[in-house]
Amino acid sequence: MNKCAAIQMASGPNISANLLEADKLIAEAARAGAKLVALPENFALMGAHELDKIKAKEADGSGPIQNFLSAAAKRYSIWIVGGTIPLASSDNSKVRAACLVYNDKGERLARYDKVHLFDVSVPETAEVYRESDSIEPGSEPQVMDSPFGKVGIAVCYDLRFPEFFRKMVRSGMEILIIPSAFTAKTGAAHWELLLRARAVENLCYVIAPNQGGFHINGRVTFGHSMIIDPWGVVMDCHKSGSGFVAADIDIEHLEKVRAAFPALNHRRFYCE
Repeated sequence: MNKCAAIQMASGPNISANLLEADKLIAEAARAGAKLVALPENFALMGAHELDKIKAKEADGSGPIQNFLSAAAKRYSIWIVGGTIPLASSDNSKVRAACLVYNDKGERLARYDKVHLFDVSVPETAEVYRESDSIEPGSEPQVMDSPFGKVGIAVCYDLRFPEFFRKMVRSGMEILIIPSAFTAKTGAAHWELLLRARAVENLCYVIAPNQGGFHINGRVTFGHSMIIDPWGVVMDCHKSGSGFVAADIDIEHLEKVRAAFPALNHRRFYCE
């Protein structure tokens, strides 16, 4: 078994302040025994304006946010799943919302670019989001080997597309990590419901770090970061404010659940 943690933050427009807060929470999770720590979407920057991320974008492989993630992983001897950070894209007017994974030596091992972009009007509110105005989407899922199990990476709005995770399962996914910044309205309605559904239908662990609180740009995020087991049981949940959740990830338990309840082997239809 390996203890994994999900960090919850209420990030703002000051990158340096956000990184200080992230470092404090990572250190606390590491002291609690976590060997893998996942940060929420936009952990380093929740800008006052949508285009602030364009000004803060980094070249792939070089920049203060990437340096922070690598250094923190090495300093605390843990794996870090780095939420999302704005990386340069092929369109100078946009960024890639990239989730970077570092091992306990500070080496980057994987990158996932958010595929599904949040272009919605939230029902019964004045909230309108157009991520595609500032973000260039990725195109491929990411499933990687790790000491903790086979890890799949997704981000926030990806959660609503179950076929995406079926494709990950076909690549061997055992643990889904999904950094997010779910709004308060959609989170209250769907966050736990969707996370537990993804865990149950894919018989996998789900580690879900979320933004949680009031942000300077006026946005309110839902929080309730949680870790869920392959039977859909919420193992730990942090409802509001900064903090973290932690739980033991037991791949032997997952294998026993899948062997006893082999729903994944009973599928008759496949999506590509």
